[in-house]
Amino acid sequence: MRPESDARPEGVRPKAEDLGGGLWSLPVPIPGNPLAYTLVYALESPRGPVLVDAGWEHEDAWDALTDGLATFGMEVADVHGVVVTHHHPDHAGLAGRVREASGAWIAMHRADAEIVRAFRSMVEQDAGRTWIADSLRRAGADDGDLADHPRRRHIDPPAQPDRELEDGDLVGLPARRLRAIWTPGHSPGHLCLHLEDAGRVFTGDHVLPRITPHIGLYPYDRADTDPLGDFLASLARVGDLAVDEVLPAHQFRFHDLAARTRAIAAHHETRLAELAALLGDEPRTLWRLTSALGWREPWPAMSLQSRQMAAAEAAAHLRVLERRGQARRTPGETLAYTTA
Repeated sequence: MRPESDARPEGVRPKAEDLGGGLWSLPVPIPGNPLAYTLVYALESPRGPVLVDAGWEHEDAWDALTDGLATFGMEVADVHGVVVTHHHPDHAGLAGRVREASGAWIAMHRADAEIVRAFRSMVEQDAGRTWIADSLRRAGADDGDLADHPRRRHIDPPAQPDRELEDGDLVGLPARRLRAIWTPGHSPGHLCLHLEDAGRVFTGDHVLPRITPHIGLYPYDRADTDPLGDFLASLARVGDLAVDEVLPAHQFRFHDLAARTRAIAAHHETRLAELAALLGDEPRTLWRLTSALGWREPWPAMSLQSRQMAAAEAAAHLRVLERRGQARRTPGETLAYTTA
């Protein structure tokens, strides 16, 4: 049941809140993003607060984080550590700045730490972005689809972590028991964090109360990974946790974790059935299949970036259908599929 204290219009940033038990919620804005804010959490420890996520790298976000901590008599300089649920910029963006201001350590799962290293190397080498256009063409997009493809954009990689976590590790949180649970899917190294001494779980983007996270396959034909399959497996695992309260990174807190994980899994099964129904004996490109699916906005009105992400989601669902024996990729350079 959604608490009355959390009933608010969508997109309205809540205030910093004392959740009791040495835990505080600090909403940090994401300028220009429909998600509106990231819920950063501060956990009390004898050596200073430990943050779960840090928020987007932006002055408004930094002000919200520092003001939120000050509301409860804390400063950024007091922060002992930052546990990043995953490497995306609305979670890891401010972690480096917090470390600079406080000397805090940064921790994330090993798989996402590897992505950060690769990301930073790519930026340092000024690697081109032609691979995006190439991948879209392989999906079946034509020159008209790619007309508004950005030739270059600024990339700001997240800070490299000091500590790399594995599944089941206890985070270095003095006097508390905060256990890392590896939940790949939204990112390869996504973590949920079980606060065992308080019956609470921080779910990052893995389990959200109203929406489902983006699960995409990048590159679209990468053969050694199954992000949606991983997501569904880790979703079932988290759903078995006996916790009293779920603390996601967006929207609002809730209580029935098992019911929500079942609902998200059911959503993806519906999506898989929708995609399977589009397959036939004649090959259809990934781009054509993606455009035929139902989305929150009509395909013609979607930006190229939104279409790119939609194709990644369709590719992730096709990978599951392939592994279930319901879809088959046809030979050739262009990504096309038939009924298996």
